[in-house]
Amino acid sequence: MSVEVLEPPVRDKTVEAPVLFLEPSGRKPQMRYGYGNDATELSEIYTPRRVLIRDARRRSAALDVEGFALARHWSSIDFTDEDEIASIGHHEAAELVRRATGASRVVVFDHTVRKRAPDAERQPSTRLHVDYTADSAPRRVRDLLGGEADALLQQRVAFVNVWRAIRHPASDWPLVLADARTVAAEDLVATDIVYPDRRGEIYGLVHNPRQRWYYYPDLVLDEALLIKCYDSRADVARFTPHTAFESPLTPANAPPRESIEFRTIAFFD
Repeated sequence: MSVEVLEPPVRDKTVEAPVLFLEPSGRKPQMRYGYGNDATELSEIYTPRRVLIRDARRRSAALDVEGFALARHWSSIDFTDEDEIASIGHHEAAELVRRATGASRVVVFDHTVRKRAPDAERQPSTRLHVDYTADSAPRRVRDLLGGEADALLQQRVAFVNVWRAIRHPASDWPLVLADARTVAAEDLVATDIVYPDRRGEIYGLVHNPRQRWYYYPDLVLDEALLIKCYDSRADVARFTPHTAFESPLTPANAPPRESIEFRTIAFFD
């Protein structure tokens, strides 16, 4: 397995498109989820705003700088087989993050398959967010690793998602990502996320014209997108807002997006 810098394409696929931003209200937002196809209850309003979304293939990006990176990696597993995903897929994601970050240990603790279809259990996310906050990330380490957590949290810890297309390239509803350097602390709004059996906290994002946006058009099956969702170091990219968006360049005959994301925690000596 190797992580490569990919050559930029000839055609620039920069677009303008609406993205859903949180409208601040002065109170802490809450998102309440059911499982399966249950509707999400939102306490706040999310407003579409048109933004310029640059073609990230025309530049190099790094996890510790912009907060995201693209790697070349082919997986031969069947992404409809939960046993293969949980064994081989988790191992591949851990090794990819380890090589990309230099971490001494990587724990893969979750994965989610998404499909844009009426009967899909999980649809693409359409509101800008960061999966963890400065408070909820350490709590998640403690929830998952129990007695090990206090010692591990004395060193650098980073949450990195591994996102990839499955079955066919992701031309439909690709991911838009913020350059983490252009997101001010006041743009991030801590938001309660409530499930039937647990409660967490994520960041929502309010619009700021200084934010800069990127995407990788037509992510293919031998590519993996790495997204920094938290870093305990303060001198690198820490939080990378992201979501799906409807690209005006998606061909009319493109198949609905199918993707998988692995959630990982990287620990450093």
